[in-house]
Amino acid sequence: MDYINAFWVGGVICALTQILMEKTKMLPGRIMVLLVCTGAVLGAVGIYQPLIDYAGAGASVPLLGFGNTLWKGVKEAVEEEGLLGAFMGGFKASAAGICAALVFGYLASLIFEPKMKS
Repeated sequence: MDYINAFWVGGVICALTQILMEKTKMLPGRIMVLLVCTGAVLGAVGIYQPLIDYAGAGASVPLLGFGNTLWKGVKEAVEEEGLLGAFMGGFKASAAGICAALVFGYLASLIFEPKMKS
């Protein structure tokens, strides 16, 4: 049942994002920023963590989950370090995911032949 919940919750998030991309004139970069900020806000008000507990990777893998991870990191760092934690908490919380994305992206560029759009 965990796989089904992850699939349908992740699918709904992706479908809503696709609708937003199709029905508005927002650029993809702005939509990505909107998703990350929305995830942080939903995490701050306590709505997103129950969704992650229910759907697992279906809620934590999309950009909304990245925003929630940033929020949790900032919250924990502020509790430990004070105001300075607001500047470093997000980096600590998301460092492993960002590093993995860079490493795997680089490895993929070595394996496959990247081409520029023309």
